[in-house]
Amino acid sequence: MTQPQRFLVGDADAPIAVVRWGEPVSGKPPALLLHGTGFVAEVWTEVAEALAADHTVYALDRRGHGLSHKPAADCYHFQDFAEDLCMVVERLDLHDIYGIGHSAGATDLLLATKLMPDRFARLFVTEPTVMDPHAPRTGGLSEMSSASVQGALRRRAEFDSADALFQRLRTAPAFAPWTERSLWAYVHHGFAILDDGRVRLRCTPEIESALLLPIVQAMEQIYTGDARGNPFPWLSEITCPVCIATTEQSGSVYKLMADRAAALIPHASRWTFDGVGHCVAQEAPELKVAAVRTFARRAD
Repeated sequence: MTQPQRFLVGDADAPIAVVRWGEPVSGKPPALLLHGTGFVAEVWTEVAEALAADHTVYALDRRGHGLSHKPAADCYHFQDFAEDLCMVVERLDLHDIYGIGHSAGATDLLLATKLMPDRFARLFVTEPTVMDPHAPRTGGLSEMSSASVQGALRRRAEFDSADALFQRLRTAPAFAPWTERSLWAYVHHGFAILDDGRVRLRCTPEIESALLLPIVQAMEQIYTGDARGNPFPWLSEITCPVCIATTEQSGSVYKLMADRAAALIPHASRWTFDGVGHCVAQEAPELKVAAVRTFARRAD
């Protein structure tokens, strides 16, 4: 198989890193993959390789992640990510896109589809981050959510080597179900190799904390940022076919947010992945590929 190509798109002071499997000259329609918070484009490798049989596949490092730009802490609103995605679609002149997204990356696709409705053919979104814009509540974050935002600041950012990091993650509950290839992809591309052989997280603890704040606010229906952080009324304007997926082993808040999305998006269909958790594309890529292909046939 041809090696994936990595390149930067956008202005020099705010680039978005893109990985492509296949060549645009093939004439295959584009599939556009968006990762969740904390990850990078290459965690989609096994899914991308399978989809490349029928698509030219693109995956992005979302802002704050990987080799993409890392703006100030107040620049991680939902609309900011959607506009990055629209910029990439415009610069690469993509049309008839099959958007496939995970978690907050799924939200990017939903919002971008409203902004560029003529570019997207269909969306398969797994557990998107969604706030019900009609039911905001006052008050602050719960103690648990506040702790998760603050806890990100204490995350370990450097490790002795890539091998040491891999072994540590292999036994961590969040990563233990991942396939070996998915986990190595995260190690190799989510971390920078330092001169002494140590590795350092590209999405720093400070960035991850900034990323998490609007997400947990949306989860709890109390988003207090500017309008860029509450564009969720847009979801009612999406016209292309959308499938909203959840996983059996995910926490209840992910299912709640999927229900919010389904209530907003006209004619959305649903999918459930049995026996897997939130990161289904990295735990069981074959299940993800099969679901994506099934929905494509239904949507057509």
